[in-house]
Amino acid sequence: MTQHLRDCSNGYEVVAPEFTKLREQSAIGVETIRRWAASLHQGAVILDLGCGCGFPIATTLSAEGFSLYAIDASERLAQEFHRRLPQAYVVCEAIEDSTFFGRKFDAVMAIGLIFLLPAEQQRGLIQKVALTLNPEGRFLFTAPVQRCNWTDVLTGQESRSLGCAEYQSICLQAGLGLVAEYEDEGQNCYYDMRVL
Repeated sequence: MTQHLRDCSNGYEVVAPEFTKLREQSAIGVETIRRWAASLHQGAVILDLGCGCGFPIATTLSAEGFSLYAIDASERLAQEFHRRLPQAYVVCEAIEDSTFFGRKFDAVMAIGLIFLLPAEQQRGLIQKVALTLNPEGRFLFTAPVQRCNWTDVLTGQESRSLGCAEYQSICLQAGLGLVAEYEDEGQNCYYDMRVL
């Protein structure tokens, strides 16, 4: 079973200690997440897909009073998330196979995740997220604006962005409309979607 999880982690199980160390040294994205979260109702329940080690994004949301559920395919990262946020619910499983805890959420985040997946899995994930959101629920994810492929510096695996227009089209087909786009200090592009 552990081997299956390693295969589904897109290389992050192997580099988990290095990834965790890098995240501990960077607050990139925190202010963008804070601004987005300010638009959610108090005590909103958020699902964090590809949650990593939980720092700094999930720890920021937890400190602001949000209830967190989290999923990561890396066993090491899921364990680190649990260590940092024992009050949150976290499971180690592949996003593609997950039942998303068998419940609905007020908001779902996929920060640094969606572009790790093949194009068809990206489309499927967006549709799956749309079905797990409560009415007026929000979906925040990151991906480059342009359509492109590149090699992940940390894992050496291929990443792919379908591009802004394609993401908006897929989301619209899934019943999600664009609220806003953001760019953080690391030049990461965020798409803020809402259930129509």
